[in-house]
Amino acid sequence: MFQSFFPKPGLFFSSAILWTAIAAAIWYGGGDQWGQYVGLGVPSAADANVVGIGYFVTPTFLWFSVYYTVSVGIFGLFWRLFSSNPWQLWSVFGSAVIIFTTFFDVEVSVAINNWRRPFFDDVQNALSGKALVTAVDLYVLILQFAEIALCAMFLFVVTRFLVSHWIFRWRTAMNSFYMTHWQKLRTTEGAAQRVQEDTMRFASVVEGLGISLVGAVLTLVAFLPLLWGLSKYVTRLPLVGDIPAPLVTAAIVWSVLGTLLLALVGVKLPGLEFHNQRVEAAYRKELVYGEDNPNRAEPATVSELFHFVRHNYFRLYWHYTYFNVFRGLYLQADNVFALVILIPTIAAGSTIGFTFGVLQQVLTAFSQVSGSFQYLVSAWTTIIELLSIYKRLRAFEASIYLTSH
Repeated sequence: MFQSFFPKPGLFFSSAILWTAIAAAIWYGGGDQWGQYVGLGVPSAADANVVGIGYFVTPTFLWFSVYYTVSVGIFGLFWRLFSSNPWQLWSVFGSAVIIFTTFFDVEVSVAINNWRRPFFDDVQNALSGKALVTAVDLYVLILQFAEIALCAMFLFVVTRFLVSHWIFRWRTAMNSFYMTHWQKLRTTEGAAQRVQEDTMRFASVVEGLGISLVGAVLTLVAFLPLLWGLSKYVTRLPLVGDIPAPLVTAAIVWSVLGTLLLALVGVKLPGLEFHNQRVEAAYRKELVYGEDNPNRAEPATVSELFHFVRHNYFRLYWHYTYFNVFRGLYLQADNVFALVILIPTIAAGSTIGFTFGVLQQVLTAFSQVSGSFQYLVSAWTTIIELLSIYKRLRAFEASIYLTSH
């Protein structure tokens, strides 16, 4: 699965994590200020609050883009010299480009969140008559939102095009690897399905989960400091009272509880999905044999095999029923959780400067942070699918090494 596309997978991923940690340590250790030495301007804290598309041309953003490109170039060059792989252009540099576009997408969310405060504050002031707000002021802010939205749309189209090609390259690499060992694999039950279907699904699911995980981490990096800063407006939490960084604490506790809940109620699903594919493969194989051999796929045999399929599906339906009940209850509660914990603050808003614009920023930042911590909650069904595919392909690949010894 991995060795066909990535150079020396175990060492590659370990080195990628180590190099990321080193690059991050340099950045947060003062490297974020080095852009001024190459003529990109002096980064400042004010860059994080720029409203509109100008956010993407601030010294901080431009220097990070250059810094990321140089870091990836060094890492990619090392692996180019250390271990040659025919798919290295896509597996190393293609992955790096996809990660950067994911980072850019997170920054689009930050830019939109920066826009929320001035826009909704102007709306509140216009409706209350407390300040002079003209239609032109609101139209200018709408135009700024449109610029960010168009940027996001362009990024989405380009990213999906690139990701589609990246997935198919990985599938091609796995297909070539398995076909090289086809004589050892062909007798494995469901061999054709493993090569034709599971390679496609594995690459696609890994890409989706991987990008979601990277996006969740980058969202935390971008929005946690913002949510921490917005906590100064929150007076107290219901039932809890005054605690340090109440918004951040509430987001973490709420997300961890949801993750543990769904992990507990969904613990049996991966094994059932794996078994489901095995009985489906056995049923399909017998039908395929029956196409060419009149002595195969007899009614009694087919009926027995289909009985196993039916039994496993009914077990899946039952386990997914209670899993979906708990998942649905949690997600519905999540829709109003932020508002519930903000009720004391909203009630005291006029005395602590808690405006409508601040409320919008808090709700968005809280949603982004809690959503990132809820990665396993939102991705659990996809993770179950991936574990099932992974088990099937690992069992499939075992035939190569079994017959080799």
